[in-house]
Amino acid sequence: MLPPDRFTEIVNGPEAALPLDEAALLIASFAHPGLDVGAELARIDELAASVWTPTLDALRTRLFGELGFTGDDVDYYDPRNSFLPDVLERRVGIPITLSVLLMEVGRRIGVPLAGVSMPGHFLVRDKVDPSVFVDPFARGAELDQRGCEARFHAVHGPGAVFDPVFLEPVGRRSIVARMLANLENTATLRADRDMLTWVLRLRLHLPDAGPAEGRRLASVLASGGRYDEAAVLLDHLSTGVAGTEAEGLAATAARLRAKLN
Repeated sequence: MLPPDRFTEIVNGPEAALPLDEAALLIASFAHPGLDVGAELARIDELAASVWTPTLDALRTRLFGELGFTGDDVDYYDPRNSFLPDVLERRVGIPITLSVLLMEVGRRIGVPLAGVSMPGHFLVRDKVDPSVFVDPFARGAELDQRGCEARFHAVHGPGAVFDPVFLEPVGRRSIVARMLANLENTATLRADRDMLTWVLRLRLHLPDAGPAEGRRLASVLASGGRYDEAAVLLDHLSTGVAGTEAEGLAATAARLRAKLN
């Protein structure tokens, strides 16, 4: 099965069964054509086998203490920090990619962990003891709620309002969506239109994707002179809406096609 088809299959399947590691690797395969996803999954299996006892402390010690996985605070927006194969190789990444690695190694050894999509800084929460949080970006530092609040204010400033709901676990599809949002931001900052295009295409495969995501992709395609592709996409989007919105999409598609003449 081709990567786009497999990605579509898993993100639209049962959420509890969504393999985050495979989803992250499939995303990375668009930056690394020919990536052997199975071989990369086997690398994660090997990491899990090297954890001497199935506890969160042992997992943190192995990944962050002995193997040295940590956050990249030198070049945070290096795209490699968002691609799981590169994180496995370089042992540096951004919070969400390191969190996915921690969660998926934990799953293999029977240490249940949940993702916490705190604004500005992704964390991991212990499902057995929900008062315990882990910051993979900070070499797996263990935090309590006050520590999480401190991380939040370090990102947003001391005057920002912290809400405990920020620390609630999020679903696996939400984690995939945030990975893609991070990549979209990185591609935009680096003015990498090719990367932005495939990231937005993947975003459209998520079940909650709507016309706004499609219009964003059409805009990027048009900015690169790919008017016909953008028009076809807008035509497709117009079939899923009604009234003035459908008319607007069709009119924009017609204007783009006019540029081909």
